[in-house]
Amino acid sequence: MAHVLVVEDDPFVRSALIRQLTDAAHTVRSVGTALEALREVAQIGFDLVILDLGLPDLDGREALKMLRGITDVPVIIATARDDETEIVRLLNDGADDYLVKPFSAEHLSARMAAVLRRVRAGGGRPGAPQDAELRVGGLSVDPLRRRARLDGMELDLTRREFDLLAFLAQRPGVVVARKELLTQVWRQSYGDDQTIDVHLSWLRRKLGETAAKPRYLHTLRGVGVKLEAPL
Repeated sequence: MAHVLVVEDDPFVRSALIRQLTDAAHTVRSVGTALEALREVAQIGFDLVILDLGLPDLDGREALKMLRGITDVPVIIATARDDETEIVRLLNDGADDYLVKPFSAEHLSARMAAVLRRVRAGGGRPGAPQDAELRVGGLSVDPLRRRARLDGMELDLTRREFDLLAFLAQRPGVVVARKELLTQVWRQSYGDDQTIDVHLSWLRRKLGETAAKPRYLHTLRGVGVKLEAPL
C-alpha cells in the first residue's frame, strides 16, 4: 500500500484514477492544479505522485521541475503525448516513469509497483547509494542527507547531478560504462550519449573543472566515465 497524490484536472480521469488506486488498497489524495500539488507535497509526505502534463495553471513539465526543487518523491507522468523526445526530456527532468493515456488499471499498478520497488530497494530513491558518507579527495558525498561538499564548500546540485555524482563516488577510480549510467542513474534502457554529456558538463562546472582539464571526472572515449581524486 502507498500514499499517492494524483494531480489531474479532468474530473472524470481523476475519479477513475482514485477508484482504481483505492481498489488496490492505496491511500489517495487528489488535486487539479500544479500549485495545489506543490502545497500538498510540501505539507504531506507521499510515497508517489501521478502527474498529468495538461494542467490549467502550469505545464506539467514546469510543475515537475518545481516538485524536484522541494522533494525526491517518485513521480510517474500521465500524458497523452507519446513523442519520444518529450518523454526523454521528462525523464531527464526528474520523472521516474511515464504512462501514455489511455492506460489500464493493471498497467498503472505494474508501473507503480516497479517504481516503488526500485525506490524502497534503494533506501528511498532510484539508484540510491548506501548511507555512509563517501569521500574522494576533497569531495565528500552524504547520500542520507543528499549533500555534497568540495573542499568544505557545499555544492548546489540538482537531483540528477547528485544521483550521478553519488553513483560514481561509490566506485572511485572505476570506469563506469555509459549504458550502466543510463540504467542505474536515469533508469532508462535506452538513450543517447548527449543526455550523459550534458549532465557531466553541468557537474564539471560545479566541481570547478572542464572536460579539457579534468580534476575529478574523467571521460574515457568510447568506454565510460570515472571519478577519482586529483593527483
